[in-house]
Amino acid sequence: MSYYPIFLKLEGRPCLVIGGGQVAAQKAKALAACGAKVTVVSPRSGAGITRLIRRKKVIWRSHRFKPGDLKGAELVVAATDEQAVNELAYRLAVRRGIWINVVDQPVLCSFIVPSVVRRGKLEIAVSTSGVSPALSKWIRKDLEKRYGPEFERLVDAMGKVRRRVMAKVPGVARRKAVFEKALRAYFRVINEGA
Repeated sequence: MSYYPIFLKLEGRPCLVIGGGQVAAQKAKALAACGAKVTVVSPRSGAGITRLIRRKKVIWRSHRFKPGDLKGAELVVAATDEQAVNELAYRLAVRRGIWINVVDQPVLCSFIVPSVVRRGKLEIAVSTSGVSPALSKWIRKDLEKRYGPEFERLVDAMGKVRRRVMAKVPGVARRKAVFEKALRAYFRVINEGA
């Protein structure tokens, strides 16, 4: 199966995380960091979920998952150790047209989550289409070494250049040439300094 790579704007969007353990906490934290309105459903909350609750990053419903928990959710992550709960969440979400990811079970996913390198506004996503998360993680770690903190500054600088060029340089082809020239000059300086 081939996946369509996409970055979702989740700010203000209702997302549901099912589970209270460490993996659920990681998923809830990542969604909250994107500005999503995160609700966590689990009879118990582990240390990670408890921290998110205390910081008011998530809303916690302290009960076992039930179908009504899906109401209003636009995206769901199921991260429980209970296969029956994961399968029920998947069936109900798909039936309702809600995007769902059951952690580490690609067959129970309408989307998968890539391994991501973040350098400010630069985000590099790596996926093996769910076949080998370990390989995705290995590649991500390699990319983290190759694309250090200086790329955060480069993205910010290119954003400023882009705004000026868009305002002053007419024509798509001419603007593209300016951007490419700026990047070539940057990398020439970087390579000479290495």
